[in-house]
Amino acid sequence: MSGHSKWSTIKRKKGALDAKRSKIFSKLIKEITVAVKEGGPDPDGNPRLRLAIANAKGVSMPKDNIERAINKGKDKDSANFSEVTYEGYLPHGIAVYVETTTDNTQRTVSNVRAIFNKYNGNLGTNGSLSFLFDRKGVFVIPQGDIDVDEFEMELIDAGAEDIELEDGYFNVTTSMEDFGSMMKKLEDLGIEPETAELQRIPHETKTLSDEDAEKTMKVIDLFEDDDDVQKVWHNLELTDEQMEKFG
Repeated sequence: MSGHSKWSTIKRKKGALDAKRSKIFSKLIKEITVAVKEGGPDPDGNPRLRLAIANAKGVSMPKDNIERAINKGKDKDSANFSEVTYEGYLPHGIAVYVETTTDNTQRTVSNVRAIFNKYNGNLGTNGSLSFLFDRKGVFVIPQGDIDVDEFEMELIDAGAEDIELEDGYFNVTTSMEDFGSMMKKLEDLGIEPETAELQRIPHETKTLSDEDAEKTMKVIDLFEDDDDVQKVWHNLELTDEQMEKFG
């Protein structure tokens, strides 16, 4: 099957290349905390928390860190967070979707707008990029000793739209509506994905020259480095050579 798999592979490889452990941990801790406040501290009855914990384990977050994040979410006096998205364009028509979790929206929008403005971008209104991106469930699953044909049939039964096996990993894409059923299917099979998340997949990607692509990725990194930013989605596709050079 083919389709969005190239994009999810790019995201996985880029994530591995860009890994800044303390930043990754802080964003996952915030996600765990928000999940607890939203649905309680029991992962069995809180799918969002269960997913956040699985993703934390996927990047080898220590158990103590996970437990502290859960306890922080249970603390009624800890900060309450809002989830806010920002949409806009960088030069060369690169669309950027910034997902944030913040306890101070005024600070966050100021920081996001400042990055767009400094690098000749344009912060748009909410919904302005909705026609460019689809929300999809994306799962990265280690192959291990899984029987490929049988496993793919199970995935299709759970709503997989796209399956690609590359470099010892299954990259699986579902509709947003089938995200939960895929999570349940994997749980029933006793398989823990390395990552599972709702991504914003661009309908079409753009490629740029090495110089322009590198400049764009540096701006995207600035967004990602902001403490309030959880995820940054965009429609820039790096070539393999660009990935090697500066990805």
